[in-house]
Amino acid sequence: MQRDELYLADIVEAADAITRFLGDAKEQVFAGNDLLRSAVLQKLIVIGEAAGRVSGDLRKQYAEIPWIDIIAFRNIAVHAYFSVNWPIVWTTATEEVPALRAQVVQIIEDINPGDEQ
Repeated sequence: MQRDELYLADIVEAADAITRFLGDAKEQVFAGNDLLRSAVLQKLIVIGEAAGRVSGDLRKQYAEIPWIDIIAFRNIAVHAYFSVNWPIVWTTATEEVPALRAQVVQIIEDINPGDEQ
């Protein structure tokens, strides 16, 4: 379970970085800023990599999280980078990542009651 905790912490840290990177940027700013897009995409890749390393048992226990979709997103970003759909990246970063972060923080709390993220 300790390895899972490390991967879950990586997801939270990457989600926090995405939030910091985006700040109060609007989609139009994001779309026109290669550095920002690259930074956000890299952290989404970290999230996907960490999700792929979370144990099957934990993924089954928290089946409400779309683990397979998260991992698939990472695979597309890494292996088909030339076809990245930036509006999907924006939606993922601004809507799905905050929700995922909250779910992962809850898992960490379930594993280690009393710890805060």
